[in-house]
Amino acid sequence: MRQLLYVHVFLCSLRIAHAFCPSQCTCVFHGRTDGIGTRSVLCNDPDMSDIPVNVPVDTVKLRIEKTTVRRIPTEAFYYLMELRYLWITYNSITSVDTASFYNLKVLHELRLDGNMISMFPWESLKEMPSLRTLDLHNNRLVNVPSEAIPYLLNITYLDLSSNKLTTLPSDLMDIWPPFNGAPISTNASQKVVLGLQDNPWFCDCKISKMIELSKMTDSPVVLMDLYLTCNGPENLGGVLFQRAEIDNCVKPSIMTSATKITSTLGSNFLLRCDATGFPTPSLYWAKTDGSPVNNTVQESPGDGVRWSIMSLNGISYKDAGNYSCTAKNVAGNAQATISLLVAGTISTTIPPLNPSMETSQTSQGPTLAPQTVITNSPAITSTVLPRTSTLPAVPKKLKTTPSSSLQKDSLKQRKVQQGGNARKLAADEKSKKTVVSKSVKDLKIVERTSESAVLLWVADGLPKDAPLTVVYSPYGDDEIKRTVETSAGSGKVFLEELSSGMTYSVCLVAKGNTAGKDPCIDFDTLYDVEDDEQSPLFIILSGFVCAFVVTIIALLLYKILDLILNGHNTGMDEEELEKESYVKFETISMKQRTLNSNPTECWPRRQTCDSERMLLCSRSSMDSHMTYDSARSEYLC
Repeated sequence: MRQLLYVHVFLCSLRIAHAFCPSQCTCVFHGRTDGIGTRSVLCNDPDMSDIPVNVPVDTVKLRIEKTTVRRIPTEAFYYLMELRYLWITYNSITSVDTASFYNLKVLHELRLDGNMISMFPWESLKEMPSLRTLDLHNNRLVNVPSEAIPYLLNITYLDLSSNKLTTLPSDLMDIWPPFNGAPISTNASQKVVLGLQDNPWFCDCKISKMIELSKMTDSPVVLMDLYLTCNGPENLGGVLFQRAEIDNCVKPSIMTSATKITSTLGSNFLLRCDATGFPTPSLYWAKTDGSPVNNTVQESPGDGVRWSIMSLNGISYKDAGNYSCTAKNVAGNAQATISLLVAGTISTTIPPLNPSMETSQTSQGPTLAPQTVITNSPAITSTVLPRTSTLPAVPKKLKTTPSSSLQKDSLKQRKVQQGGNARKLAADEKSKKTVVSKSVKDLKIVERTSESAVLLWVADGLPKDAPLTVVYSPYGDDEIKRTVETSAGSGKVFLEELSSGMTYSVCLVAKGNTAGKDPCIDFDTLYDVEDDEQSPLFIILSGFVCAFVVTIIALLLYKILDLILNGHNTGMDEEELEKESYVKFETISMKQRTLNSNPTECWPRRQTCDSERMLLCSRSSMDSHMTYDSARSEYLC
C-alpha cells in the first residue's frame, strides 16, 4: 500500500512539473478527444531580457516576441526535443551562437525576422535536419557566404528580404531547378519560395542567374516579389530585373577534341577540352565513377578563352570509362563527356614453381597447372618459364594441396614424371624460341635518302595479318623513339622524318614475343648534298655583301668629316674672291676729280675690263641716288 502511495505522489509531481509555465510566458495546451495534445508557449513580456530556460519539455511551438532579448545563448533549447516551430521575432537580437539550436532534430520552422542580426551562423542549420522554413527578413545581413550553400539544400522557404544584401553566391541558384539540371516539376508542393526584395542589389554577372530567374514565367522557384530592382551600377540604377541586360556576361560553351577514344593498353594519350565564356571560365576534370583525376594542366591565352589537357601515362583497363570536362563561371556552367576504351592484351610471366607445391593426387596421378587466369581482362596471354637445376623460393601466398593417400613409395615415381613434364615444357619453350627467331628474317634497308628509308623483311611462319611494331631511333639515343604499326604480310615499311647523315637503329617487334630477342639492324641516312653545296656559296655571297656595305659606310663617314672640317673656314682668299667676283662696287665720294679726256666715261680710276664696261652708269639716275642725313650723296654704279 505504501508503494502505491509513492507511485501516486511521483505521478502527481511529474504532472505538476510537466505543466509548469515560465512566469513571463503564457502556456496553452491544445488537447484532443483521444487524450493527446500539443503545447504552445508565448513569451511577449517587454521586460524579458533572456531566453527562458524552464519551458515545458512537451512544447511544440515556442514564440518569443517583442522582448528585449539581445542574444541566443549556446544550447538554449536542447531539452525541447519535440519543438517543431520556433519564432523569435521582433526582438533586439544581435548575436546568435553556432550551437544555439543544438538538438532540435524535429524543428520544421525557424523565424528570426525583425531583429538586428548582421551575421547568421549558417553552419548551425546542420543541427536541424528537418528544417524547411527559414525566415531572416528585416535584419541587417550583408552577405551570404558560399559555405552556407550545403546547409540550404532542404530549405523550401527562404526569406532574405529587407536586408543589406548586394549580391549572392553564383552557386546558390545551382541547388534548385532548373539550374541544378533536375527536371522541372509542376507539383506545387515541390516549389521553392524565395524572398529577395528590398535589398540594394548590384546587378552584375554574379547575380545573372537570379535575374534570369525573375524573367521565367513557369519556374519551380517562386519569388515573393517579381519586381526586384537594381541599385547599381549607375547605368542600371532603378531598373527592374526583368528589363536588366548585363554586359560582359556570357555562359560557358565547351568543346572537346573527341567524344570517344580507343587506345591500346600501356600507351599514353591526352584529352583536351576548350571553353569560351565571360568571365573566363574555369575547367574541371572528373571521372563518372568518382575516382580522382590528376595530371591536368590549363591555360588561358586571352580573356574569355581557356583550355585544359589531361594526360594518362601507361593506361590500363581501370583507366577506361567516361571523363567529364566542366566549364564554370558566375554566369553558368557547361559539361562535355569523353569515353575512353582500352584495347589490347596482357603478357604475364609465371616463375618456375616447386613441383611439390603445385601438384595434387588425382586418379591419373599428379599434374602441373602452368597457366594463370586473370579476370576482368579482355585478353590474357600467359607464359611459363622452363625449370632449371636451381629452384627458386616458393612464394608464401601459394598453398600446397597434398593428398592424404600419398605414400612414400610413390614419391620417386612422381618426381620422375614431373621431371619428364619439366623437360617437355623446356623443349616446348626452345621450340617456341626457334619459331620466333625464324619468324622474321632478312631485315635490310633499301632506298635510303637523307630523310627517309625503306625497311624490308621476310615473314617465315607468321600469319600475314600478325601484328608487328617497327621501332626506330637514333643510334644510342633510346629517348627519341618512333613506332610504326604494320602486319607481317606487308613485308616492308616506310621510315620517315629522319635526319641527314645520322645512324639509326631499327627493330621489328612481334607482339607477344617474350622468348627471343627482337631482330634489329643499323643503317645510315645520306647526306643532303644540296645543303652542303649551298652553305659555302652562301658564306661567299655574304662576305661580298658585307665588304660592299662596309666600303659604302666608310665613304659616307669620310664625306661627313670633310664637310665638318671645311665648314669652320668660311672666309675665302682675296685672290679667289677677285677671280670669282663678277661685279666690284666702289664708293664714290663727292670729292672733285679730274675727268678724263673722254667725257662718256664715268669717273674711272683704273683700266676696266670689257665686262665692267658693259655696266650702265648714270650720275643723275634717280635709281642710284641715295640721300643720307649727313647731307652726303653717293652714286652707285
